[in-house]
Amino acid sequence: MGRTPMNIFNLLAKATLVVQAVILVLLFFSVFSWTIIFFKRRTLRLASSQNQTFLEAFKARRALGEIHEAAKGLKNSPQAALFQAGYKEIAYLAKNRRDGGPAGGGASLDNLSRALAKAANAEVAKMEKLMPFLATTGSVSPFIGLFGTVWGIMHTFFTIGVTRSTSLMSVAPGIAEALIATAVGLFAAIPAVMAYNFFLHRIKDHISDMEDFSLELLSIAERLYGPS
Repeated sequence: MGRTPMNIFNLLAKATLVVQAVILVLLFFSVFSWTIIFFKRRTLRLASSQNQTFLEAFKARRALGEIHEAAKGLKNSPQAALFQAGYKEIAYLAKNRRDGGPAGGGASLDNLSRALAKAANAEVAKMEKLMPFLATTGSVSPFIGLFGTVWGIMHTFFTIGVTRSTSLMSVAPGIAEALIATAVGLFAAIPAVMAYNFFLHRIKDHISDMEDFSLELLSIAERLYGPS
């Protein structure tokens, strides 16, 4: 009579319900993490590409109205979003000057600075969306896997006590199924941690670029509508 080959699927089929539940939870974390990784990679690459397109338009055009029109089609560019928020305040300053009102001054430039800061915060929040799940997966998955391993080993020792058999053939399957939980936990955690650190670095680069662009836009507004 042939023996059933010992592979991962057979071990999981014979595992306890607790270990099976742990594996399912870890698989959920892994699948959702990879979905986020592909999504964030696409959105950040698109943001970088559209930022480059916007900066080329910003440097090529002198009229702010033309830049505003070019920015409308770049929905994924953080710097284009900053410009659109700032353009509203700059247009208000220009309207006041045409209507004979206050030409600008410190208070108006403060309004522009606040508008840019608000737009920057919104863009950062958009880029950081779903990032906490990657951090949670990276920190929690190994412990969930370890819980499954500890439970599986406890069940193995309980089986040894009942059967009074310590042969390798009777112990090995239980130990193997327990260790699978740790392996799956690491499989879920390692890509999540690597992706989180990579995306965090990219987001910090975008934040730095937005800060530089905000200062440049404030300088332009100050030259045009600042106090004389």
